[in-house]
Amino acid sequence: MRVCFVSRRFFPAISGMSVYALNLLRELVAAGHDVTMISQYRGDPLGMRVYGGGPPPDVPGVRVIGLEQTGEQDGGDFETDIANMRDAIVAEHRRAPFDVLHAQYGYPCGWAALLASRLTGVPNIVSIQGGDGHWVGSCCETHRLAMTRVLDHAGAILIGCRSFADEVTQRLGTDPARFTIVPGAVDVDRFTSVRRNSPRPVLLYHGRVDARKGVLDMLAALAPLAREGLDFKLTISGIGPSFDQAAASIHDLGLAGHAEMTGYVRYEDVPAVYAQADIFVSPTYAEGFSNTILEAMASRLAIVSCRAIGVMDCITDGVTGLLTQPGDVAALTQALRRVLTDANLRDRLAQAGLDECRQKYAWQSVGRQITGIYQALRGRKPDLDWPEILPVTPCAFRAEPHLL
Repeated sequence: MRVCFVSRRFFPAISGMSVYALNLLRELVAAGHDVTMISQYRGDPLGMRVYGGGPPPDVPGVRVIGLEQTGEQDGGDFETDIANMRDAIVAEHRRAPFDVLHAQYGYPCGWAALLASRLTGVPNIVSIQGGDGHWVGSCCETHRLAMTRVLDHAGAILIGCRSFADEVTQRLGTDPARFTIVPGAVDVDRFTSVRRNSPRPVLLYHGRVDARKGVLDMLAALAPLAREGLDFKLTISGIGPSFDQAAASIHDLGLAGHAEMTGYVRYEDVPAVYAQADIFVSPTYAEGFSNTILEAMASRLAIVSCRAIGVMDCITDGVTGLLTQPGDVAALTQALRRVLTDANLRDRLAQAGLDECRQKYAWQSVGRQITGIYQALRGRKPDLDWPEILPVTPCAFRAEPHLL
């Protein structure tokens, strides 16, 4: 089958969706499919500093096409970048016809895929992921209309979990029956799952360094424990829009003797980062489905996170992790104190998480589910009963498009 996969951010950008995309591409190639990936990327200093950027690297067995987000970099002109994605899909289809288009993110990639389906007659699938589902569409009328048209007219809508689907349904009025639940997944063989009993427990925050991911809450929650004299180490791995603020907070909160920030970490080096830790901390406000939590489970780390959309579906409080309410710093302090001072609790949570990860979230089964959806749509005519013209309205993301 000829598959066109359209990504908003791929390596070298730092994103859980980069990891998700890479693993899916590998599964598709291993299953014998002919895959082309068209990926957007930031090439400007701001975009590269916040997320990482530059042209996407080669992926064995995949034809990779990088499109610099010139419009996004020039005042948040998403429309120019969408047109470029649409045209690239159409040009590749003319070179060698596709059987299915799969867009990662409803906007802008999903909208570009719908526009390309109108010109090619190829059916489309759209994965709703992360902030794309949490806030895009509540920001302005342009993006509300684009998201609702994608949600209502794509050939299939994939989403990571029921709580995330419920949120999108409530926010944008989508028919719940439109969603196919496809959970996140992890390459369990990449990660080292050993029993740890460090005399000085190591906490790890890995991923986008972003206030929306709770990194600043984590630092505020750890400050009282440092003042109490608890001995621990914190590693913050990654880059993101709150990197400088997190660095300042480490100094201001008296955590300099406990915390270090690694900055950008290459994907191939990530397993070694997990292997040095005992506890994974992810006090996020919302996820589509957390790839980093799955990686931490596969690495046999004890999880401390939040009862957040996209987390509550894969972590059971007191069984596979400890959960607090998003933004409740005092409760987070208590949870961190428990897991830092109770080695037996750490070990029990870590083993339960590893067992569940291996049973439910291996990429082989998730990859088969996705290719089954491709097969069901192959040859089907796309839904074209929607207007392709969108009004261009003011939007906060046009001022800070890298946050979209």
